[in-house]
Amino acid sequence: MGHPIMFDDADPILAKVRKIALAFPEAIEKISHGRPTFSAPKMFAIYGGSRKNPTGPHTRYEHALLIKVDDSERQALQQDPRFFYPAYLGPYGWLGLDFDAAKVDWAEVAELVDASFRLQAPAGLVRRLDQMRAPEGSQA
Repeated sequence: MGHPIMFDDADPILAKVRKIALAFPEAIEKISHGRPTFSAPKMFAIYGGSRKNPTGPHTRYEHALLIKVDDSERQALQQDPRFFYPAYLGPYGWLGLDFDAAKVDWAEVAELVDASFRLQAPAGLVRRLDQMRAPEGSQA
């Protein structure tokens, strides 16, 4: 039996996340564990998530983004109340950004997805990303 769908395909926040995530080289979207997951080919972003509660059921975040974060950034991000330690993926270096916790800064979201992509994608795709984003006339 598959996981139930845990998102609304018409969610305007998801539409913005899709636009950001699918702009990366070879990025695809698929549904995994009931949530939109973005991969190239390894997973680099997930829409929605949950946090384990020691005394009860998981806290679900319907409007959240799970991203892989660099070890050097993790401590600072965890001090920000918008971020949470996601169930299952937290031990593997992932954090969640709760979009309902504050006004969304879409430039920050794009930076977080970019960083996660760079941590997860093969070197060849990272080079392609750098070439795509290099200013015209420069060599990446």
